[in-house]
Parts: sequence; structure tokens; C-alpha cells
Amino acid sequence: MNDRGRGAVFPKHGWQSKIRFDIKPKRLIGDTAYGTAAMLHWLVDEKQIEPHVPVWDHTQRAPEALSNSDFQWNEQRNEYRCPQGYALRCDWRPMTEVRTYVTQEDTIIYRSRQSDCARCPMKSKCCPNTDIRKIRRSIHEAARDVARSLATTRQYKQSRNDRKKVEVLFAHLKKILKLDRLRLRGPSGAHDEFLLAATAQNLRRMAKRLCPSPPRPAFGVT
Repeated sequence: MNDRGRGAVFPKHGWQSKIRFDIKPKRLIGDTAYGTAAMLHWLVDEKQIEPHVPVWDHTQRAPEALSNSDFQWNEQRNEYRCPQGYALRCDWRPMTEVRTYVTQEDTIIYRSRQSDCARCPMKSKCCPNTDIRKIRRSIHEAARDVARSLATTRQYKQSRNDRKKVEVLFAHLKKILKLDRLRLRGPSGAHDEFLLAATAQNLRRMAKRLCPSPPRPAFGVT
């Protein structure tokens, strides 16, 4: 599934809270499935919501190879610069007609010159199997950069810890209470089933806190 398909999931369903209850979230905590380019664009640019999610990125390579993050982006010149200083551009040849260079995946491909790569001493680490280096830059890369910068903050780490607390409860419902699927049909049936399961889960947690088990004796003590 491409970014466009993944980014359409949350706006369709999760934004109902804003419509029904007039509640706008300040941040979104989720897994990598919410870190696609289209999703981050919707969160950052359209709804002004902080994305506390990992960025969906498959461009990272092995430590000994050069990844896209090793190339420096120049917004004014609309080009990348490799560690050796060579440029990667999307418009090397002048065109008579104006082109956007945007692909069907909502990316722009930046290419290096073959002559530059041929004499580059780092070619074996950059593009050993091709003549040139290519970088696919999303048209929503600015929103992706916002998510990357948030990932270095203390608030992001706290959000990850908060998400783990919620995920543990859902994992307990599925594995211990066997709520791996719903038996009752319809929204009301799903509501009742979740309510009963959450009640049983809370009673179990309350019993452990009110009546803690006695400490186990040390090994070898009778």
C-alpha cells in the first residue's frame, strides 16, 4: 500500500472526534504505520497536530554504506550534495515545457552525474551497482523533517512510554482474556463486549493491588 492509501485511514475515522465532540488533539501517538509522508503532511500541514510517530523510511542502508541522510539538502538550489560535494538534481537538462518532476508516488527523483560518480572515491559505498546515485524525495519531506525533529525531544520519549502503557492493556486483552475477535455483532455488541472485557481487566488489576501475593521464600529457606 502506498503513502496515499495509508494516509487516508486516520483522517477518515480518527477525525470524527473533532466533528462530534469538538475536540482537537494536540499530538498523535502511533506506530510506524502512521509515519507515512501523506499522513505526516495531513497532520503537520493541514491539521497542525504534532506527530509523535516514527517516520516511515526505507532509505537507510548498512552502516558502511551511504544513506540518504548522509546527503545534504539545499532548499534554495533545489539539490542534494553528497559527502564529496557533488550535486544531485532533478533538472539537469533544460526543458522547453515546465515540468513538476513529481512521480505517481508523490516523489521527486534527484540524480547525480555519471561523470561525477565515475571519479568519486566513495562510489563503492554509495552506488556500487549503478552508474549514478538516485534519491527519491517526497513532496511532503518538510512534514517528515518535523517528525524527525520531534523524535529527539523529551516529549516524544514520554509519548512513547505512554503508548506502551496502552499497548500492554490491549495485549493483555488479546492474550490473557482471549479477546482476539468479537463474538457479538453490531456496534452495540462490540461496545458491550469491550465493556465487559475492560471491567474484568480492571477487577483483576484491582485485586492484585488490594490483595498482593505474599513474598516467595528465599531459595533453600524452609
